[in-house]
Amino acid sequence: MNHPAPSLSGRHSLVFSHMGFFVRDLARMARFYQDVLCFTETDQGDLGPVQLVFLSRDPAEHHQIVLMSGRPEEAHFNVINQISLRVPDLATLRLVRDRVVAEPDVSDLICATHGNAVSIYFRDPEGNRLEVFLDMPWYCEQPLREPIDLDQSDEAVMAQAEALARSRPRFQSRAQWQAEMARRMGYTEEA
Repeated sequence: MNHPAPSLSGRHSLVFSHMGFFVRDLARMARFYQDVLCFTETDQGDLGPVQLVFLSRDPAEHHQIVLMSGRPEEAHFNVINQISLRVPDLATLRLVRDRVVAEPDVSDLICATHGNAVSIYFRDPEGNRLEVFLDMPWYCEQPLREPIDLDQSDEAVMAQAEALARSRPRFQSRAQWQAEMARRMGYTEEA
């Protein structure tokens, strides 16, 4: 019996779930992700000589981040470019920013807009870069990053992000961009 070749182009065939990375100080890093970013520890234990802490913010996901002991002290280059977390609104983005500012082990805080998102970037206690962001209702091509003052009103932040996005040649609504991506990724038929 011949079986059709599997396809990875459909919506449900390949979905990102979680990531894991090695850390130097497991307890310090677990505390940071729990106290500052409100992850919940779902499990922890040893796998041979490696200690693991499983963390999630989604009750449907056993873990979204796994912290593992064993990052060498002499590893001075971090291969993680960034870990990105989405928030639903500017108020939540500001709340995270304020929590990060209050954390003495955080460094390199940057507030920026990409036109299609408003973000904060910072480094966790071991130098891993995190991004916390809010999607905007429009799309513009990337890369693009400009500083933004999150202490402005919501209207001013949104207006600055939109003006930046509209200045780009491929500006369009997020819905238009998502429809085109769905077509290109094989989720919908060719138009």
